Amino acid sequence: MSEKPLTDLYKELNITPHNEELFNLALTHSSYNSDAKTKHHDYERLEFIGDSVIGYVVADLIYKNKSHMDPGSMSKLKSYLVRSHSLAEFSRSLHLDQYIRIGNSVDREKMFKADNVLEDVCESLMGALYLDQGLDFTYNFIASYMLDKVINVDEDKIIDYKTQLQEALQSEYRESVKYVLDKVEGPAHDRTFTVSVTFNDIVLASGKGKRKKDAEEDAAKNALKKRSN
Repeated sequence: MSEKPLTDLYKELNITPHNEELFNLALTHSSYNSDAKTKHHDYERLEFIGDSVIGYVVADLIYKNKSHMDPGSMSKLKSYLVRSHSLAEFSRSLHLDQYIRIGNSVDREKMFKADNVLEDVCESLMGALYLDQGLDFTYNFIASYMLDKVINVDEDKIIDYKTQLQEALQSEYRESVKYVLDKVEGPAHDRTFTVSVTFNDIVLASGKGKRKKDAEEDAAKNALKKRSN
């Protein structure tokens, strides 16, 4: 099944695009270029700027709506709200999987069961919106999805395992923990990262995730479990 036309998405976003090429790029996966034998015509550069725009909006919403939080807690909440699964759910709410251009060799249904591509496309689309429609429009658009999540988040569920592990060890020692990438498995659109967390050259635990940072969190979580046993 091919992707839906972007004119449908423009209606959902309630915009008239000034530069349609930005949105074409924002919704083009690298596998599409492999088939077309083109280079660098995909969402990766827009993903870079979109990540920063989302981060700014979420940080601003937290600052304005969570006045009781200290800086450390605000940082944890921001990380929680912009993590891979959260942004993938943002993409799903916009049905972005229906618009992404992918290569013929890729199984569309399998690709979009995982979060990583949908997270990337969420960021790239916000980058395109920022460049095409301006900061005010993009701020309001992101806030319309994120504000409720900021206000109603269960703060007890926000756990930064990497920070917890670092603090736990530094209360006893001065050295820092280190994260080592052990291996990457799977095709480009569905990779699994395996990471070890070490301290004083001793491996404390390992973890897996669809992104390197998720594998690091998993490794830290497993290390904390071992310490508590």
